Amino acid sequence: MKQEQLENFRRWFDNYVSGFYGDDDFVNANLKLKQEHSRRTCKEMMYLAGHLNLSDNQMRIAETISLFHDIGRFEQFVRHRTYNDPRSVDHNLLGVEVLRQNKVLNDLDKQERELILKAIEYHGRKELPKDLDGDCLLFSKLIRDADKIDIFHVVTEYYQQYKDNPDGFKLELELPDEPQYSEEIVEKILRGQRIAYEELRTLNDMKLCQLGWVYDVNFTATLKRIKQRKFLQKLVDLLPQTEDVDRVKEKIFSYVDSRIETEEI
Repeated sequence: MKQEQLENFRRWFDNYVSGFYGDDDFVNANLKLKQEHSRRTCKEMMYLAGHLNLSDNQMRIAETISLFHDIGRFEQFVRHRTYNDPRSVDHNLLGVEVLRQNKVLNDLDKQERELILKAIEYHGRKELPKDLDGDCLLFSKLIRDADKIDIFHVVTEYYQQYKDNPDGFKLELELPDEPQYSEEIVEKILRGQRIAYEELRTLNDMKLCQLGWVYDVNFTATLKRIKQRKFLQKLVDLLPQTEDVDRVKEKIFSYVDSRIETEEI
């Protein structure tokens, strides 16, 4: 991939996204959320790629994947007024369809094009396919990590905004804000298991699930970034202060510290 092609992708992204804005403040606020998330995910991707000493061409591929990883989100929200995949459409597959239909990647060679599309298709899955290897596995892991870092940033900010001013909050919460949480979610986190989105019932379930994302982090640099920016503590502070939450906190924090220490040896 040439630098000029990457610059064309940046311009196409901005032009494409701008076409979805209209007169609906609720839709616009949520579109802006994803547009800014995509841009920040590019920066997180460059941070991770730098730690892995990728080549210049690999860096360009990595940025393209991060720029387009949520390209399906814009059509999804305008059509369905939600980012909830089970209640609307799989945004991963929709993103691949958008890029194919608009022939955005057609100037790339087939191998690079398919690599980008596969990484986008897999980035939001509960788990990566077991048969991935080589660059497809590398870039799929990278986008999943970069995406998580910025989603931690997004959710900790907007959960706090919602807590401070629920009546003035313009973003979608996706799940009901109720005081309870699911014991099954707590137990899965304590066992180190991953949680499917379909299992979540309340906003507190979502926060607990997001704490459990650390089990799906691929690179030590990602865990260091998450810890440094105190995202996990911010999520814990936004949950009910119960013995269950204390147990989850101890489990998650110990897991992160152990991974960092082990992989630095």
